[in-house]
Amino acid sequence: MRASFRLGRIVGVPVGVNWSVLVIFALIWWGLSANLFPQSYPDRSTVAYLLAGLAAAVVFFLGLLAHEVSHAVVAKRNGLGVQGITLWLFGGVAELRGEARSPGAELRISGVGPLVSLIIGVFFGAVATLLAVAGVEGLLLGVMAWLAGINLLLAVFNILPAAPLDGGRLLRAAVWKATGDRTRATVVAARAGWVLGLALIGFGLWRFLSGTGVGGLWLALIGWFLIGAATMEERQARVGDALRGVRVAEVMTPQPQTASGELTVADFVDNYLFAYRHTALPLIEDGRPVGLVTLDRVRGVPSDERGSTTLAAVACRAEDLVLASPDEPLTDLLPRLNECADGRALVVTEGRLIGIVSPSDISRAVQRSSMRDQLNAGR
Repeated sequence: MRASFRLGRIVGVPVGVNWSVLVIFALIWWGLSANLFPQSYPDRSTVAYLLAGLAAAVVFFLGLLAHEVSHAVVAKRNGLGVQGITLWLFGGVAELRGEARSPGAELRISGVGPLVSLIIGVFFGAVATLLAVAGVEGLLLGVMAWLAGINLLLAVFNILPAAPLDGGRLLRAAVWKATGDRTRATVVAARAGWVLGLALIGFGLWRFLSGTGVGGLWLALIGWFLIGAATMEERQARVGDALRGVRVAEVMTPQPQTASGELTVADFVDNYLFAYRHTALPLIEDGRPVGLVTLDRVRGVPSDERGSTTLAAVACRAEDLVLASPDEPLTDLLPRLNECADGRALVVTEGRLIGIVSPSDISRAVQRSSMRDQLNAGR
């Protein structure tokens, strides 16, 4: 999930927000200020409801951010890099580089997020209890109680044993510990994600059809997301298992054809398009990659603007490039291939371009691995 805009850095990790957060933020704000709070605490002013709803929504998203930051901090302490944290429609995601090295590390990284949400929920619950004991009533008590309940619900939902939830990671850690097989553990967690996703879709549609409102559709949407994410995790696990031990240098296309970012799209179409058999063209300056152009990006430029549009203007920017070392394990590169440029990575040595890894390269590597396993099995 890519960030639409950046908020800054926390503990050295870039933090961004996807545009979809604005949708869910507005829905939460509206739901609290226009429905829950007026129904629970009537006779307040509209401004008071709006401010209370805004405060609750802001603190809720700060809690989501704390949840993801805790994952990032523990991941770094366990030797993993963190690409960034992105808040989006379904909460947040900490983008980790690589995989946990042991079931224990997986347990610590995955378990800390729900623990933080639980602590936040208990904190606001304690505040709400103290306010009630002191005789304080009204919107302040309502905000504290809602924050307590939503964070406790978030903690409980996240520990459900199904990928890609934190509970799915905990399940994977347990199966990995019991069997010693990380791939099998990932498949088990992914299949559990499928089951939970189907259950949420069925329950959500039943609620919607029974007339309980659009909340049922939201549950169905969450279920659909879980199924898609679980399917992707299982696929990545099987591909990763097939490519375990393979280095980037073994699958990359060496010395790819390159171009200057100052070249116009028209020149590219006339002089490169039909002579170049690949669908991505690295842009370089003094041998160093500064961008990457794909045919899809070029195709999006109107024909009457191609003569005045440079490749640099439509390329994947230098800061968004996926760079890899030739000696890097291919399994460490795979999770980063979706960050930009249609799943491609540029291979560099001392900053200079020496190769490119494309989806076709990955597919050929998987096919070779499968063929090798079949031949070994037939001996």
